[in-house]
Formats: sequence, structure tokens, C-alpha cells
Amino acid sequence: MFETKTVSLEWGGKTLTLETGRIARQADGAVLATYGETVVLCAVTAAKSVKEGQDFFPLTVHYQEKFSAAGRIPGGFFKRERGATEKETLTSRLIDRPIRPLFPEGFYNEINVICQVLSFDGETEADIVAMIAASAALTISGVPFMGPIGAARVGYVDGEYTLNPKQDKALAEGRLDLVVAATQNAVMMVESEAKELTEDEMLGAVMFAHDEIRKVIGAIVELAEQAAKDPWDVDTSDNTADMKAKLKDLIGADIAAAYKLTDKSARSNSLNEARAKAKAAFADEGGQTQMVAGKLMKKLEAEIVRTAILKDGQRIDGRKLDQVRPIEAIVGFLPRTHGSSLFTRGETQAICTTTLGTKDSEQMIDGLEGLSYSSFMLHYNFPPYSVGEVGRFGAPGRREVGHGKLAWRALNPVLPSKEDFPYTIRVLSDITESNGSSSMATVCGGCLSMMDAGVPVKAPVSGIAMGLILEGDEFAVLSDILGDEDHLGDMDFKVAGTAEGITTMQMDIKVAGITQEIMAKALEQAKAGRQHILGEMAKALTGARTEVSKHAPRIETIQIDKSKIRDVIGTGGKVIREIVAETGAKVDIDDEGVIKISSSNVDEIEAAKKWILGIVEEAEVGKIYNGKVVNIVDFGAFVNFMGGKDGLVHVSEMRNERVEKPTDVVSEGMEVKVKVLEIDQRGKVRLSMRVVDQETGEELEDTRPAREPREPRGDRGDRGDRRGPRGGGDRGRGGDRGGRGGGDRGGRERDSGPAGLPDFLKD
Repeated sequence: MFETKTVSLEWGGKTLTLETGRIARQADGAVLATYGETVVLCAVTAAKSVKEGQDFFPLTVHYQEKFSAAGRIPGGFFKRERGATEKETLTSRLIDRPIRPLFPEGFYNEINVICQVLSFDGETEADIVAMIAASAALTISGVPFMGPIGAARVGYVDGEYTLNPKQDKALAEGRLDLVVAATQNAVMMVESEAKELTEDEMLGAVMFAHDEIRKVIGAIVELAEQAAKDPWDVDTSDNTADMKAKLKDLIGADIAAAYKLTDKSARSNSLNEARAKAKAAFADEGGQTQMVAGKLMKKLEAEIVRTAILKDGQRIDGRKLDQVRPIEAIVGFLPRTHGSSLFTRGETQAICTTTLGTKDSEQMIDGLEGLSYSSFMLHYNFPPYSVGEVGRFGAPGRREVGHGKLAWRALNPVLPSKEDFPYTIRVLSDITESNGSSSMATVCGGCLSMMDAGVPVKAPVSGIAMGLILEGDEFAVLSDILGDEDHLGDMDFKVAGTAEGITTMQMDIKVAGITQEIMAKALEQAKAGRQHILGEMAKALTGARTEVSKHAPRIETIQIDKSKIRDVIGTGGKVIREIVAETGAKVDIDDEGVIKISSSNVDEIEAAKKWILGIVEEAEVGKIYNGKVVNIVDFGAFVNFMGGKDGLVHVSEMRNERVEKPTDVVSEGMEVKVKVLEIDQRGKVRLSMRVVDQETGEELEDTRPAREPREPRGDRGDRGDRRGPRGGGDRGRGGDRGGRGGGDRGGRERDSGPAGLPDFLKD
């Protein structure tokens, strides 16, 4: 029934298997990829015709994690997979970025790439498996895909590169989490987070990944040799040379003049005039011809700009290839936020704010590995006014999610530990102007806003975007690219880090890969740019402020013994609720006994801290405490003297003279000063008021004669002997067995004090 084709290889200590022909046979290409016990199905479908008037390539990638893959039911109200999570969105982009440049220019058929995680073993990350499955499915589908590509994750532990470590362990146990996608000959995409690695270490990781990727590409080629469908016939002939020549004669000079204008608005207006001129020249040619003319004009723009850069070293705004635009950084920009900055680089600007919160504000993430919590969030917004346009304004799209995560990766490695800084941190970046690399402006502005909020980052972080113009063997690397240089160039290479090393690196290209030489040059040039930007940031703030904002909550952390957790929480949470209600502070306690007390009022924190320490503190014999009478009984009063601890003041310990009734001396709610006389083996506490000055709290001399020491219980057999046998012989209550308490077992003395009291409270 099935014509199944399968290839396998040992890769990174596990078996990678690619299978086709059994599942999703109606798709143009479908591959079931298994690595370890993680299984991903990728199905590719392509439209057989192009929609009328369409002049772009509609490629859509969907990555979806099935909760059943990990044996879980989704949390929350809805018990089925719904809209894409942040991780699914980021992984969809991860797959899209390296495959999009590998379709031929002019191919506009719509393509869907759908990757679904069907099994997850908790160790093998599904994103790498999905990228490999997508590449294999496209390769065998027959669509004009100039692949295949492979992908790999790289870690860096003790100076050694590791292949495909678990994502959450890559940085916990090492210094790098790097994802690389590449063809047989060139790198296509890089995504990473690192703990201040050098340029050479990062480049070495990329090359290590590329060597391993070639093994996967070999397996995909082997599968395609067995199962690939006939390739599509795609017309790639260019019959537009005459139209392009006409356009160049008509508006070539206008375009060249426009790109010499350094102001973005003026340049945009000049280019729009040239486009209108071209449109008028082809007004009688029909809609299809006008569409072709529009695309040819974009090509003409790219040709003029790229030639000027490669031949003359002349950039659009007149800068040198390695020159960074003017920078101005301001901190404390907004009065009521916990931390804020305004970062402006040329015509790119970001308002960044930092908000500090308690543990309650952590982000809950429900994924294949179960519930997890994040105490650092970075959100990026790109409103249409930032580029002078009218457009949709609302929920963030894939681009916003991706840019925000890139900035998050840049800043996360320099954050303090939760033990040193127990706050939840949210950085918000609102882009107010954009002309090149707003994500790197977010890195710089976000770092400044955190330092302004008093977050003790390990070191300031800056970021820069690099571009590339590549024609044959000639290339030029551009520092701090403009938006137009991004659109018309061949690479968007972003690097962020401290003065010591790189914390994140992201690369996307529009050509069929770049070489090690180009990447090394870009990294070297980016390092110089980062150092320059750090110097400009230092003019605003050189390090984190020593205290958090007065508007931020204060958090104090204390550690208690785990055996005392139940005492602080109380039955059904009674005690901890009482602490919160009485003091006004928020109290969080975890399973390890770490307690976080938070409030904007320092007095509330101190009150809650004192209360909790009183609960967990052990009473000391001979020490004097302030207490409150909580209950009065016939023979004395119970006093709460240390958090949740109560002790008994016997009526005989209230005053030196005889007291008939406890109510003659104390009343409920009365504050008294007591001394701890004794703590028995069960933790019961005997207190005294009479040896403490109730006004000053000073200890008084005990003028009462000391009692004779009590004999051990085992020797108190008199009572049994006095009462005599109850049934005669050795079975009587007295005698050698001690009766009810006689003999070696001891006995109760009826005249030793009020009935029902512990022995040490009886006179």
C-alpha cells in the first residue's frame, strides 16, 4: 500500500531518520523526520498557478507543537492548540529565513510549509528537526527550490563545541546557544545567544555547525534520489532588457540624484517623483506591463546604489563603509517609570522603559516541557508612524516578536541572578523613528533603561547591524546600515555584546550564502562599531544606578529552613494571609525556603520580615521578649512573644506576691514583657513576667527562693506504694512496677500543682 523511502544517519550521538511515502501523500512533498524520539512531520504544498496581478512570493511557514507529543493536555480554559505561541512564531521564522532566498527570482506561486511536532522526548529539540524536515520536503516536492539546506544547534562547554545540546542546557552548562542553517557551500542563517564569546569563538562555532550540516544535506540528497518528484518547469528567461534600458534612460539620473540626498524624507519624495514619471511613461501599456516596470525600477535602484558602494565606496548618506551615524542617548526620560531612555541613532529612535515587578508578574509559559516561568520579558513595538506611513496598528506580528526576541537574547546574558536581584523585569521598546536596525536601537536603549532602573547588569550592551554588497568576488561590508541599504543589499547581520564579547548574533542573507572570509570581515567591523556605540552610551550612563526607582517595589529576600515553611504558611495559608493583611507587604515563599517580601513601603517590608523571623526564630532560654496576651486561663495566661510562638505565664510567675486570678494582672491584648524560663522537649515554653520590669524591659533580680530540683520521673514510686495494690500481687498499681506511676516508671504527684499542667509548670 505504501511506497516508503527512508534514509538514516548517525548524527551527534543519535539516529536521524527521514521518511516519505507513508504519510500526507496528497501533499507535494511530505517528510517524517525522527531524531532520538522527537518526530516532526513537514508537508509542503504549492499553488499550480499565480494569482493575477501578484508580484511577490507568498511563502508561508507554520510550525506547530502538539501537546500530545509530550503526553500533555493544554493548560488553561481551552483544551486544544490555538493561536501560535511565541516559540512557535520564532521557530516558523527560523525555518522561513534560510529557505526564502533559495527560490528563483520571479517565482510567485504560493507555497505552504507546515511542520507539526508529533512526538517530543524532552531531550531532542524539535526546531532543528523541523528545519531539516522542511528542507527535505521542499527538495522532493518538485518546486524550484535551490536547496537543500541543513540545520544544527551548537553549544560551547569548556572550550569545546558540542552538537545539538538541549536548548535550556546550552547556556546553563555552557556559554553558547547557536543555530545555523546552511547549504552545502555557504551559510544562510545564524541565530544565537552567548555569554560574551569572542569573534573567533563565534566564527569557529558557525564553521563547526556547517561541517556537521553537510552530513545532513547528504542524507537529504540521498532521499531525493529515491523519492523526488519531477521538477517544475519554470520560465526564468529575461525578456525585459529593452524595458529596463528605456527606464534607465528615462529616470536613471533621477534615481542617482535621489540617493545622494541624506535626508530620508527628501530621498523618499524624490524617488516617488521618479516612480510617477516611469508609471506615466507606461500608462498605455496595460496593468501587467506597469507591474513589470515597477519591479524593474527596484532593480535599477539596487544597481545604482550597489555600484556606487562597490566602485566608489559611496554610501547613500555619504558615510564611509565603517562609519556609524550620530548617536544621542538620554536616560531618566520619563518621570514615573522605573527606568527609561531615549536612544537615537541617525533616523532610528527608540523609547525604552523598564518596569520592575514581583514574582507575581512573571510570565507563565505553557509548552511541550510543561509550565515554566520567565522573570525577564522584552516587548518590541513598531507603529506605522515610525516610517511615516499609514498602516495597521494593533497586536504584534511575527516581525515584532522576532525583533523583540533578538534584543532579549542580547540582554539576557548580562542580567544578575535572581538571588542577587529578585525582581521580574519587563523592558518595553517603542520605535518612534526607523531607518535601519530598530532592533539594535532596542538593545542599546533597553540596556540604558535597565541601568536607569537600577538593574545591576554585568556590563553595558550595544548592538549594530551590518550589511553586505556582493557582486561576484567583490564585496563591501557596511556598518550601521540604513533601511534602503538593507532592502537593496545582500545581508542583514546583527551583532550585539559587551566590551568583552558577543552576547547575540543574527544573520539573514538574500543570496545563496556567504563565505567564511565575508563573515570574519563583518565580525571584525562590527566589533569596532559596537565599541564606538558603547562609548556614546557611556555619555548618558556608565553603569547601573545603586538604588532602584522610588516608584518601584522594594523586594527583600530571606532564607529559612525548609522545615519552617509550614509554620510561615500556616494551616490553609492562615498565617501568611495574616502577615500580608496586617503588614500590607506581599510575601512569596518557594519550596526551598526562599521568601521574597515586597512593597513600595520599607516599613511594611520590615514589619513582615520581623514577623516571619519571629516565626522561624528559636526561642532562647533567659532572653527577654515583648509579647501580647492572647488567651487567659484559670492557671495563667498564654502570651504570643515571638512571631507565631506562644508561651505560658503561670499565675505564680506574674508577680512576686501571690495572685489569686490571672485577670487581676493581665487582660487579652495586653502587651507585656516576658523572660523565657524553660523550653521542654516538645517545644513548650514557660515564661515569667515577675522577673522583668514591665516599664523598661530590664531583668529584675529573682528574690524568690529557688525550688528544690525535681527528682527524675523514674524514681517517683511513692504514689504507687501509698495507694497499695489494686488487684493484689505484682499486678497492683504500686509495688515494683510502680502502679499508675510508681516504681521505675515514676508517678504523678497529686499535690504538685493544678491538674492538666506540664510537670515543669507545677509548684
